[in-house]
Amino acid sequence: MTISPCSAELPGTFGEAMPFLCKGAVITLQSTLGGSVLAIAIALPVGLMAMSHRGAVRAVARVYMEFFRGTSVLVQLFWLYYAMPILTGFQLDKSFAGILALGLNLGAYGSEVVRGAVRSVSRGQREAAIALNFSPYHRMRYVILPQAFVGMIPPMNNLLIELLKATSLLSVITVADLTYQGRLLVNSGSDQLIVFALLLLIYFLFSYLITLIMRFVEGRAARMVGRDGPQGRPRRAWRSPRPRRPVPSVEIPSVEIPSAEIPSAETPSVEGAR
Repeated sequence: MTISPCSAELPGTFGEAMPFLCKGAVITLQSTLGGSVLAIAIALPVGLMAMSHRGAVRAVARVYMEFFRGTSVLVQLFWLYYAMPILTGFQLDKSFAGILALGLNLGAYGSEVVRGAVRSVSRGQREAAIALNFSPYHRMRYVILPQAFVGMIPPMNNLLIELLKATSLLSVITVADLTYQGRLLVNSGSDQLIVFALLLLIYFLFSYLITLIMRFVEGRAARMVGRDGPQGRPRRAWRSPRPRRPVPSVEIPSVEIPSAEIPSAETPSVEGAR
C-alpha cells in the first residue's frame, strides 16, 4: 500500500503539515509559472528596445528597467494591491497582483540579460550577415538571436530561481502559497523545526527542477547553433586512466640455422714455393 506524500495518513507532524504544504506548493508553482511567462515576455522586447537607434525608444526602455530594478519588489507588491485601488478604484485579484509584481520586477532584470547577450555576439557574425545582404530583421532573427539565446539561458536560470524564492513575499497579501501555509501551521502549534525543514526541502526541489529544465534547454539551443552543451559532469583531472589489459605474449619458436662450413684454402708455404 503506497501513501501519497500529501496524505494526512503520514505519521506525526508530517501528516498534519503535508496536506497544507502541498496546497501551498501548487499556488507557488502557479505563481512562479505565471511570473516567469510575464517576465520573459517583457524582457525580450524591452532588451531589444534598449539597443534601438531611436533615442525615445531607448529612453522608455531605460526608464522601465531602472525604475523596477531600483525599487523593492515588496513595495511594488503593496502598491499594486493596496495603493492602486485607492487611486483607480479597481481592485486586482491578489494572485494576479502578485504575478504582475513579480513579472514586472524580474522582467526588468531579464531585459538587461537580453541586452548583454545580444551585445556579446561577435562583430564578425554581424558583418557576415551584412555581407550576405540580410535585412536588419533577418540579421536579428537568423544570426544574432539564436547565438545570443544560448548566452541568455544561464543568467535566466538564476533569475527564475530568484523569482521562485520571491513568491514567498506573496504571503504578505494573504496569497495561500507555501510560505503562508507554513506560517499557519507554526501558529497552530505544529513543530517549527519540521515545518521549516519541509519548506526548505520543497523550495530546493523546485529550484533544482528549474535548473534541470534550463540545462536541457541550454543543451538543445547550443547544439542548434553548433556549440557544445553544458557539461553536467566535469572531467576529473586527477583520475588516472584505466590500466590496459596485458597483451598475451606469443612464444616464437627459435629455428637453428646450420652454419655452412667454408673450406679454408691452404696457403702454400714459402719453402715449398722455393
